[in-house]
Amino acid sequence: MCRCRLCSPSPSARPMIPTEDPSSTPSRSTSMSPSTPAPLMRLSCTPLLPASPAVMSKAAILACLRRGLGSNALPLSHSRESFPCTDLSGKNLTGSIPPELAALPCLAQIRLDNNMLTGPIPDLSAASNLSIIHLENNQLTGRVPSYLSTLPKLTELYLQNNKLSGDIPGALISRGIILNYSGNMHLQAGKQEKRHLIIILSALLGVSLLFAVSICCCVLTRKNIKKNSPEDNLTKPLPAQKLQKSSAPSCEISTETAHPFRLCDLEEATKNFANRIGSGGFGIVYYGKLPDGREIAVKVPTNDSYQGKKQFTNEVSLLSRIHHRNLVAFLGYCHEDGKNILVYEFMMNGTLKEHLHGRDKHITWIQRLEIAEDSAKGIEYLHSGCTPSIIHRDVKTSNILLDKQMRAKVSDFGLSKLVMEESHASTNVRGTLGYLDPQYYISQQLTEKSDIYSFGIILLELISGRPPISTMTFGEHFRNIGPWAKFYYESGDIEAIVDPSISGAGSGYRDVHSIWKIAETAARCIDAEARRRPSMTEVVKEIQEAIALERPPPAREAEGGRRRAASFPASASPGSGAARSHDMVMDSLMRGDDDSSFSDTLLRHPELR
Repeated sequence: MCRCRLCSPSPSARPMIPTEDPSSTPSRSTSMSPSTPAPLMRLSCTPLLPASPAVMSKAAILACLRRGLGSNALPLSHSRESFPCTDLSGKNLTGSIPPELAALPCLAQIRLDNNMLTGPIPDLSAASNLSIIHLENNQLTGRVPSYLSTLPKLTELYLQNNKLSGDIPGALISRGIILNYSGNMHLQAGKQEKRHLIIILSALLGVSLLFAVSICCCVLTRKNIKKNSPEDNLTKPLPAQKLQKSSAPSCEISTETAHPFRLCDLEEATKNFANRIGSGGFGIVYYGKLPDGREIAVKVPTNDSYQGKKQFTNEVSLLSRIHHRNLVAFLGYCHEDGKNILVYEFMMNGTLKEHLHGRDKHITWIQRLEIAEDSAKGIEYLHSGCTPSIIHRDVKTSNILLDKQMRAKVSDFGLSKLVMEESHASTNVRGTLGYLDPQYYISQQLTEKSDIYSFGIILLELISGRPPISTMTFGEHFRNIGPWAKFYYESGDIEAIVDPSISGAGSGYRDVHSIWKIAETAARCIDAEARRRPSMTEVVKEIQEAIALERPPPAREAEGGRRRAASFPASASPGSGAARSHDMVMDSLMRGDDDSSFSDTLLRHPELR
């Protein structure tokens, strides 16, 4: 027998094995009580190891464990407390790892590294408390068991420098534990999972390519249709979906973006932008004619109209989604060589301003009422038919265009006028002097009521035929049309503000009540208090009532008559209480007072604040 230090330990080591007193301890055949404390096992320095550690097998390991307790069977109750760690690192062990280690359910650590163990890793799935496994620097073979990924408490796994092969389970890698498997020539990480991923990506790529080919076919087919019917493409919206419900005419969103024009085509249509038909703060408008005979208006914005391509793209997207018979139709765009160009339908009869204040222009009273109705419906659509609402901000007679049949359409609206739900505040007051809402100028708070004020000024222009601002037309006491018209309206002298060209036979009014009706509506629209102004839906209704008065039933046509001034006493007239304050604000705007003098005006008249 070997007499080395491991097999013949010194006397100092022998007392670590408990001795039995026959008179005081149970016999070996009696199992130990669960309450009896388990002895501490230090297998590395006890006589439990066999004479030749270099050939220790799995049976020897279990034998050592059994003899350590002095029993042929390993009591489960003691095993759960006595062996939290099996530390046999560097003991020159051979053979395979015994699967019986799984009989220790409370085993927390296995340290069998730096030995000469062979064979596969056994099934230790029953040892659910395992947290650390050291099997590195052995000669283990076979695959990495998949059950290792199901051990709930496993945090460290060392398998390096073995002869393992196959793929490491993907679930084991994805758990994020400390994992070392280097030095295994035939062991690969996640090859199977990568293969599955490649298959999935290949399938997705194939579907995407098929979808792209289908889209291309649809686009080519649609382009062929457009070539056969270009007019339908540019003037008729495609099938659309409804926006949110509104009392205004329905709002439609086209399912296709606007038509892109080539710059060379627009240069040819406009004769190299030679025929200029209008201009404004937005840019210059040119007349053009396409090869198929259609007439267009080409609007070339100024350089500072857009802050970049994204804003222009958003503008085009908005315009291409808005379709209404009383809004100038947007046909397409051009974005080439740094130019941002918008293309609209051409309105043959020009602007309302030209017909009211130009030379050799004349429109009857009933035509004026119809123009008022058309333009009011267009603005009503912007306010109530779109979500979010669109505030025009620059409602004026030069932005109301007339087609061949003298039907009116509103122009010059766009993305910059969108009403955002978060705030209606504006740091940059926009508008045209004479049409600008004084309350908007003071508070810089933008609402639909600002458009309604501007439209009230247009109604007064339709009645009087006079421009909104003049130093000669309104006498020495007034400089703009609002206070001047309200003065005569509230005094009952409606004839004083009526355009002489609509007072005579043929082109004049049939019933003076229609004049009073429009004057009353205009007075409400330009009320100094925005909250007292009507909505555009109400304005449309009142204009339609005035039109009905001009086209009465035959039985009532003879009744006629002129409305007495007493029917509209000054005390009951809309906005009469705030008329002087309103006039002061407008006079201040006309004089161009500086901020200090205008602030003094506000201090003297708190009702303006």
